[in-house]
Amino acid sequence: MMRCSRVRRPQRLATVVSYLVLAMAINGCDSGQLSVSSPDSGVKVDGAPIVTSDSGLADGPTSTLDRGNAFDSGGSADGGSRTDSRVVTPPIALCGDGICASGESATSCNYDCPQRQIWRPAPGVAWQWQLSGQPNPSLAVKMFDIDLFTTTAAKITQLKANGRVVICYFSAGSWESDRPDSGDFPDKTLGSKMQGWPEYWIDIRSSAVRQVMEKRLDLAKTKGCDGVEPDNVDGYDNKNGFGLTKSHQLDYNIFLAKEAHKRGLSIGLKNDLGQIKQLEPYFDWALNEECVRYQECGELKPFIDAGKAVFHVEYKPMTVNEACSGVKGMHFDTLIKNLDLDAWRGTCS
Repeated sequence: MMRCSRVRRPQRLATVVSYLVLAMAINGCDSGQLSVSSPDSGVKVDGAPIVTSDSGLADGPTSTLDRGNAFDSGGSADGGSRTDSRVVTPPIALCGDGICASGESATSCNYDCPQRQIWRPAPGVAWQWQLSGQPNPSLAVKMFDIDLFTTTAAKITQLKANGRVVICYFSAGSWESDRPDSGDFPDKTLGSKMQGWPEYWIDIRSSAVRQVMEKRLDLAKTKGCDGVEPDNVDGYDNKNGFGLTKSHQLDYNIFLAKEAHKRGLSIGLKNDLGQIKQLEPYFDWALNEECVRYQECGELKPFIDAGKAVFHVEYKPMTVNEACSGVKGMHFDTLIKNLDLDAWRGTCS
């Protein structure tokens, strides 16, 4: 439909120290060697800093993955550099902390050491968004955004020739009757009908709904997609039939980002302008529809400030000149499209 988690777990200092003492005992170390300084000066073990966060949380957007470092096929950091008190090699490996530490691998901890490099584009990417008809593999663009279900794995392989990136679209917030997995949604998870579209909002709090989304992400990885564009992730801001709140949406959107990254998939935040500040650290890029028309393009600045691309679309009858002048100097990657998202595209010079 067009316009109409990483869950932070408390990782207390005492728990971290307990793990370290246990690890030292197993390795025959004297626990008397353990020395801890105040969090303000950095937690230390025998003189070596360990990983913690300013708030005592060792999870979330301060992880290696979420801070923008890419990983090579061996699971090591590829050129990422961090210089604050959290940028250190921990004495022991804790799977799930977002750091590919010594002793961890893609096999033992795929989240910390993903096998695939996650695409996190900077502004300035030529792209094509086409959800109807067959995309043209000879088009001179870096990224194709296409439909997950209607595009074959063979077509995705063809599109990825010469280093192109393929992003796969699916709706993460609505039920569509023509999708092959539509029968996997329990009736109780279907809410209000969307205005102007033959779709229904879904209950994003439901474990059954989340299982469907996990399978869709599995399908994206199996087909060879480099990333995903989950649509309709702003149900809380619409008449959804469930009374969804901002907190429900934040939790769900972070869940999607976490699950995508676990599979080595890039993920973009679609619209949801009201939660950009909270969600930007978890997402690799943004895709916005009609911010010029609704005079809200400034809301996307956190992504540009973070060095992440904003893929922006305006629809006809808005002209190319109108769309491009509306985002002049904002460093967006702008397209003008027909509403059915066919092959036609207009761009800013």
